[in-house]
Amino acid sequence: MAEPGVTQRLAAAGAAFTDPPAEGTVSTEPGALDAAGTRSPLSGLLGPAGGPVTFEERPFVGKLTLRGDPSNADFMAAAGKVLGTDIPTDPCRFVEHDGFRVHWIGFDNWLIHVPEGAEGPLKTKLEAALEGIHSAIVDVSDYYTVIRVQGAKARRLLQKGCPIDLHPRTFGPGQCAGTVFHHAAIFLAQTDADTDGGASYDIQIRWSFARYLWDYFVDGAREWGG
Repeated sequence: MAEPGVTQRLAAAGAAFTDPPAEGTVSTEPGALDAAGTRSPLSGLLGPAGGPVTFEERPFVGKLTLRGDPSNADFMAAAGKVLGTDIPTDPCRFVEHDGFRVHWIGFDNWLIHVPEGAEGPLKTKLEAALEGIHSAIVDVSDYYTVIRVQGAKARRLLQKGCPIDLHPRTFGPGQCAGTVFHHAAIFLAQTDADTDGGASYDIQIRWSFARYLWDYFVDGAREWGG
């Protein structure tokens, strides 16, 4: 039997998604390509233009996972020197420095986002700095993509499918968490907050689930004219 399509999966999750994609969500442009000519999983798709919530793919963000012992001072010092910032040890927090964003994702595990093309040189520098220290660095850039959701209704859109409490009193800028959006596993980071109560989030998701999540966002944004 063929794998259920997006419409069937959405219906199974209890969401009505029988209408065609909202006008303006598909672009006639060729879409994003990386230096090797690889097309991003959401290439050619456009989110709502203006309005209280917008979303767009951030294709080809470099992504590394770093593992090591946070109680090992040598590990923390060497990694921090390469990254230019102390590695966060508080759960569900991230720090940013010079284009690098270092997320805490576990006791001995961090996720690093870097500009496109910077992941290779950074991996090499970390491996050299951590030589002889128990650690692991893996390039996962081709496994995930990132969608940025922002605006006055960004939080409301995510609350339609995300079970964690995103209220500003419990989740704000600088915080991150692994969670789900309906049936898709995601990694969520709040990057900014607006004075009008809106916010900006980066959502990392596997390439194979990216269109599934995007279609949910398109459907959810229709409430506000998206």
